[in-house]
Amino acid sequence: MLLTSSPVTVPRRLSRRVHTLSLNLFFQQGWLREMPFTFLKIGRSKNEQMAQRNNSSQMSECLNHMDSAGEGGEGSGRRPPQEPSTKRRHSQSSSAENTSFDFGENQEDTYPIGRLKKDPDCHMQLDSLSGGPHHTVLIDTKEFYDRKLTPYKGQHVWDSNHVKLPPGLPKSNAEARWRAVQRALHNLTMSKPSVGDVEMAIKSYNHSHQMQWPFDSLYTYFKCLNKKEKNFSSVISKMASLALQLPDLIKHPIPMLKQHRSHAITMSQVQISCLLANAFFCTFPHRNATKPGSEYSNYPTINFSSLFGNTCKRKTEKLRCLFHYFSTVTEEGTKPDGLVTFERICIPLNELPTWKEQQETLSNLHVTANGTIEKEGSGMLQVDFASKFVGGGVLGRGLVQEEIRFLLSPELIVARLFTEKLAENECLKITGVQTYSVCSGYSDSFEWLCPHKDDTERDEWKRRYCQIVALDALSFKDPREQYTEQNLKRELNKAYVGFRGDPNIPSDYTPAIATGNWGCGAFNGDPRLKALIQMMAAAVAKRDLAFFTFRNKNQAQELQKMHKLLKAHQVTVGQLYLLLKKYCDDYSHYQHKKNVFEFVREMASPSSQL
Repeated sequence: MLLTSSPVTVPRRLSRRVHTLSLNLFFQQGWLREMPFTFLKIGRSKNEQMAQRNNSSQMSECLNHMDSAGEGGEGSGRRPPQEPSTKRRHSQSSSAENTSFDFGENQEDTYPIGRLKKDPDCHMQLDSLSGGPHHTVLIDTKEFYDRKLTPYKGQHVWDSNHVKLPPGLPKSNAEARWRAVQRALHNLTMSKPSVGDVEMAIKSYNHSHQMQWPFDSLYTYFKCLNKKEKNFSSVISKMASLALQLPDLIKHPIPMLKQHRSHAITMSQVQISCLLANAFFCTFPHRNATKPGSEYSNYPTINFSSLFGNTCKRKTEKLRCLFHYFSTVTEEGTKPDGLVTFERICIPLNELPTWKEQQETLSNLHVTANGTIEKEGSGMLQVDFASKFVGGGVLGRGLVQEEIRFLLSPELIVARLFTEKLAENECLKITGVQTYSVCSGYSDSFEWLCPHKDDTERDEWKRRYCQIVALDALSFKDPREQYTEQNLKRELNKAYVGFRGDPNIPSDYTPAIATGNWGCGAFNGDPRLKALIQMMAAAVAKRDLAFFTFRNKNQAQELQKMHKLLKAHQVTVGQLYLLLKKYCDDYSHYQHKKNVFEFVREMASPSSQL
């Protein structure tokens, strides 16, 4: 029986508040006179209106919490908000996409981060873990409620809709290759294996790549080990044993998360560790060819072969992160015992917002030059500045925001096994991953520092309160290409797909979004334009934002001023969209005269001193 459910959580329906927004905006340009203006006096507070519509004790508790904790805006849970728990410290990484701005004023007051909603405080209690057509569960749910994580039994299949597992090869060659894998990995468990033994084992069942795959990066890593890390042989032996457990731990087909189809997979952290051990030993068949037209050309790579060759400091530090992860998950005392959900979300094009007609004004914004998404954004929906192939260059030389996030929480890497590249109206949400390492630096300065003990609480499905959304921005060889209405709408739609919560869960039960310079840096996005896009998408999704500029104080000051201006004049998302469209339409005229913030400031409030 295939265990699934659609959607992943089925919350109790509660009345939703209707956003009615007043605006009083002066525009000098005649081209905007057609924009609709609405004037409305709001008498009662939001909480009073909601309390009157729903008298349930659960809603009352949530509203009481909101009075003290502030407003915000997705969540997949459903229990009444609790007293704020002690804040946990997540590992550090400098996930920076730096851009400099030349503004010298002090940053103005920003919305307090402590008032933004976070999990588990705004969590709604989950329904029982179960299944249906859109949610595959790889553990036995009956056993789960007896506090056992037992693999769910099914019948493996070998087709394009499911992961092709090494033991499941067609009978014609399954016995030969899987037996070769078993022999090679078994040998690694019986001795104190060296790097040479690992290389020999991997090449013994990957004959066509024996001359193509160098292992110099793995040799360099071994030479650089410090005294605390001198456990290479022991960890390799345990990893080999873990990889050999694949037939016992994965007993049900794993569906491929294909384009244009919403689907979720929930599996245990132990199952993930087994799949990643197999990825390390490069056992997954048909996953090494990456040329256009090859069977998996539309998927990220998963076997670790590309990490072992072409040595550089970046790969050495990546291997430090990964070996610490494997050391943790192969020790009985530190083996994780929770679940993780990977959910591909596709919103049909006809359900995406008509941006010029949106009447929402901007939601609350906390903007700061200090802190990081994964640490200070703990408990919020954390944005992964993703590649359309999730994980980007994590198994190669890439080492910016997405790759660092995947190294801090290597369980994310398993998404590469089954996630087809993201289409323009899709995202991938991952709930429940654990953080294993403390790191510092960025790109060439990245370093693994030490282990991290993750004390994040778990929800009713034993998933840690950590939700990450992979959003791929457009990449522009020429930055001028982004200033078109088509590209503006594409980025708005992509951000909205990632930010939108479960439509059945009221926005008051959804945490804020933790984000930053999405699509800037190597993708050449304009940080000002991308910030406006994310604020607009968050407003329509009815969620607040925490925006981290990664030590760029000038950018934080400028963004705070722009947000304050737009809030003060109650500019709607639709009005702001038309302003941005005008800027894009006439970009050749404006590009050397004013940036997008200066243009919006001038058009929205000519008398403003900001």
